[in-house]
Formats: sequence, structure tokens, C-alpha cells
Amino acid sequence: MEIIRATKTAEQAGAYYVRIQAMARKHHIPLDAEFDEHDTPETKYIVAIDDYLPVGTCRLYPIDDHRMMLGRIVVLPEYRHKGLGTEVVRSAEVWAKEMGYTTAVVESRDNKIHFYETLGYVAVSDEPIVGETFTCYRMEKEL
Repeated sequence: MEIIRATKTAEQAGAYYVRIQAMARKHHIPLDAEFDEHDTPETKYIVAIDDYLPVGTCRLYPIDDHRMMLGRIVVLPEYRHKGLGTEVVRSAEVWAKEMGYTTAVVESRDNKIHFYETLGYVAVSDEPIVGETFTCYRMEKEL
């Protein structure tokens, strides 16, 4: 298993592939809802690769000068519960810190809050964020 920083179009396509396979198909999310204004050629992506196949991903984009949003964190179903999600998030955190950000932010679905808590994230509000597809809660972690 290799965790990469997707800097080439083909590597970014790997991130998109994982999101389509694991989220769009499973949850019947239209592509224009899964891919939004934060998916640009300049957006940063972490991609987990098994041999040649992309199997996990995370998207990074700045919120402001200090906070980096980590989002669209997805691992293909057959690769879950093996620590890969943790590796993807930790790789994104390291990259964000290298770029000078001091806080990582996630918007966690309610059934994933415990996962982020184990990685050191803390809920910053009890107010849910109600989106088109999921209800989430904002969590942060100092890097």
C-alpha cells in the first residue's frame, strides 16, 4: 500500500474514482453534488494506492490562512477497517502542516465522529451541518 500526494491529473483521477465508487454509487449521490467548487486542478488530494488501484482518498483545501479542510475522506469498502483511513488522514495532516496550516478541520457524518475523535479531533459545535446528502458535525484538531 502506498499513500501519495496527487500532483498529476492521473493521480487526481484516482481520487475521483474512489469517490465515485465508494460514495456516489453507494449513496446515489449525483456527480454534481459529489464534485463541487472545491474540486479544481489546484485542489490537493491524498490517494492510497494498492499496487496500481486507487483505494482511498482525502481532499484538502484552505478555509483561511490557518485552517485546512480535510474532506471527502473515503476508503473503498473492501479496504475498510484496516487502518487505511487513519493513514490517509494522517498523511493529509502532515501535508497541511508542511504548507503552514495550524488547524485541520473535518465535517464528520454522525456515524464517523468516533473515528475522528480517536485521531484527536474535537467537535467545535453541537449544531449539525445539514447538507444535500448527509448531516455532519464540524470537528477540529491542532496540527
